[in-house]
Amino acid sequence: MTAQDLRWNRVREIRRRGALERGRPFPVGHPRLALLYPAPYRVGMSSLGFQQVADRMSDAGLGVERAFADPGAILTEESTSPLSDFSLVAVSVAWELELPDLVRALARSGIPPLARDRTSVHPRVLAGGPLTLVNPGLLARIADAVLVGEADATAATAAAALLRDVGWRAVVQGLPGGWVPDTSAPPAPARADDALLPARSRLATPEAEFSDMHLVEANRGCGRSCTFCVMGSPGHGGRRDVPLERILASVPQDARRVGLVGAAVSDHPDLEDILLALAERGLGIGVSSLRADRIAARSGIATRLRQGGMRTLTVAADAMSERLRRSIRKGVREAHLLASARIAAAEGFEVLKLYAMIGLPGEAEEDVDEFADLVGRMAAIHRVEVALSPFVPKPHTPLAAAPFAGVTRVDARTRRLAERLRGRARLRPSSSRWAWVEARLAGAGPEATERIVEAMAEGGSFARLRRALGPDPPHWT
Repeated sequence: MTAQDLRWNRVREIRRRGALERGRPFPVGHPRLALLYPAPYRVGMSSLGFQQVADRMSDAGLGVERAFADPGAILTEESTSPLSDFSLVAVSVAWELELPDLVRALARSGIPPLARDRTSVHPRVLAGGPLTLVNPGLLARIADAVLVGEADATAATAAAALLRDVGWRAVVQGLPGGWVPDTSAPPAPARADDALLPARSRLATPEAEFSDMHLVEANRGCGRSCTFCVMGSPGHGGRRDVPLERILASVPQDARRVGLVGAAVSDHPDLEDILLALAERGLGIGVSSLRADRIAARSGIATRLRQGGMRTLTVAADAMSERLRRSIRKGVREAHLLASARIAAAEGFEVLKLYAMIGLPGEAEEDVDEFADLVGRMAAIHRVEVALSPFVPKPHTPLAAAPFAGVTRVDARTRRLAERLRGRARLRPSSSRWAWVEARLAGAGPEATERIVEAMAEGGSFARLRRALGPDPPHWT
């Protein structure tokens, strides 16, 4: 198959899925910029932050065109143009493991990933996204400018300045969270005015991970103090609940399903009233993960969700044992998790999904066995699936200096858990090797990005990334 055939296949695929999108399209206009999400379309279109920034830029009069890191040529959704056609590429990066994908996407588009290697014939790169709240330095060698923190109010202004070219550095540095990496240290994260909330999706599509769902932000940040979680960090500014009336007003008339998004959706004081109002409009309902203690105390939440068509109830145990949950200040007890199983069964959910971490500091095999026993008791009440992730220490959290447990130990304990759950509950573990990469990047400086660029140029395999990022820090062993 020729390069022209491959490109035409990409164009047809983009046009096919574009015909399935519902909502307000992004008009092709000038000045043009590409907004890239360094992951496939199905992931990027489920990112509320990505859609929010695209919406803000478009409403400010910029000709924003979306692009995603799907296989094949990277072309924009609006005009099927390559990224190299634009004078500005804005990128939204959610977490550390999107950094290798960003490097690959730029290189595949003929754009040198490192800012110092680009010339006047290449686009400038403006970066933002949740990663900036954790480690903005990882973007310092790639981006010409970075928006640190919440960019609801600043993305359009920064993009317009970069497109005008003249004087853009002063404009960016004058914005809350605006950073030009080659001239200064990262600023404090910006915090958007509460009047700009909620973020909401502009387009819904059946081909997103949140299929055919209009997403709306129920709250931002979190007021809890779990020691492993960045959502409670100072950059998030605590929990900010969006008023019920504003949430309901943000749902378009043609919406079929509504997804409430936030790190602490179940802590919203008006959640049951919001769910009831959506159900009365005949809308399907979805939410991100809920806290088991809230579900146990307010079973009406689960009732409303089931009435709204949700088939999976999702809660988080996070740690392997009651002792470890206390140590990370999770605030969820065995009794809450068992109550969640009973509620899932009583309300007719098809499955109870349980998030858990393995490899927390101080964890022993006995903790894994305790978790297996708990899941077994839950599974005797209702069908349970466990989504298991290795613990990754993150900056700006109380556990920032904690060690990563290591690939060998995580794999051994995952096998132990799988053996004890066999025939009782389905276990879906995520990769310990890629968790290692995430952990190395989470606490790394800008020089790690250069090593990522070198590794991606040589294929980007885990083995190559490990050689580039290793050896492990001394406190990991």
